[in-house]
Amino acid sequence: MKLKSLGRTDLRVTEICLGTMTWGSQNTEAEGHAQIDLALEAGLNFMDTAEIYAVPRSPETSGRTEEIIGNWFKKTGKRDQWILASKVAGGGVDFMRENSRASAKTIRVAVEDSLRRLQTDHIDLYQIHWASRGSYNFDGSWNYAPHTQDTADVLANIEDMLEGLDALVKEGKLGHVGVSNETTWGIAQWLRIAQEKGLPRVASVQNEYNLIRRHFDLDLAELSHHEQVGLLAYSPLAGGLLTGKYQNGAVPAGSRGDYQKSFWRYNEHSNAAVAAYLELAAKHGLDPAQMAIAFTLSRPFTTSSIIGATNTDQLALAIGAADVTLSPQILSEIEAIHRRFPRTI
Repeated sequence: MKLKSLGRTDLRVTEICLGTMTWGSQNTEAEGHAQIDLALEAGLNFMDTAEIYAVPRSPETSGRTEEIIGNWFKKTGKRDQWILASKVAGGGVDFMRENSRASAKTIRVAVEDSLRRLQTDHIDLYQIHWASRGSYNFDGSWNYAPHTQDTADVLANIEDMLEGLDALVKEGKLGHVGVSNETTWGIAQWLRIAQEKGLPRVASVQNEYNLIRRHFDLDLAELSHHEQVGLLAYSPLAGGLLTGKYQNGAVPAGSRGDYQKSFWRYNEHSNAAVAAYLELAAKHGLDPAQMAIAFTLSRPFTTSSIIGATNTDQLALAIGAADVTLSPQILSEIEAIHRRFPRTI
């Protein structure tokens, strides 16, 4: 399993990261533990979670995933074999901390709670789950209204969060800092304020990236390259869409679409694009899921691709994408499809 540097830190993470967000809702604790065992045996050293998991978020399920991971650490004594990432909610959650946005104060509370659930004394990478000023990443609109934001307040909030994170890093409770669902401008502000104030530098950005959602290819890719803020690509299968299991209106029993009873990626444009990618995979004798994941790994800005699964067979297949190399011909054909379907979700 290939290792890559996490930003400018001394951490080397596997190019496949174990996603965990279904554990505690779609998956039992035993199933989550089986996935950790399989991933570790396959050579993974990087696992990502969040205080708000399992999904869909609710007062009943939030925190369960970290508890499941913590119980595995306690049972096996193998905490030291994982680079562990978690996240603090960015705000706008009515059942968490009085719906308050992330701040130095709420980050400390969140970290202490996560450490307790995870049964560890430190988190290697701690991320702001989404920007407190809002994020376009959670819908299909591609619309963004920066003119509605109070820039001074936004920048003050980033500085406050960085100061809180800095204190926790110095206490040894956090290793490094990252962001998630962020924009180019947002990351630039995190970097600028950190440099000016001597505060922790953002090491990574966790944004969605897949064959049918490629926001990262432009300004974010440029920033990632020059500033060494690597992408942790989540949803490389577009929530399972790129496996083909949702084609022609199908909603398999036990799938995410079935479990959540709604899925905004479904539309006639995404189905047409997925059909083209499925045809391409079949033409070259590739599994479509492995082709989709291998594409994210082929991108120069990707540090790691986050793989989520609801069973060990799915997980083993996804991990196998690390052994798939897409030829220049296949990559060229992918670009031709992307030219036809540049926006589908």
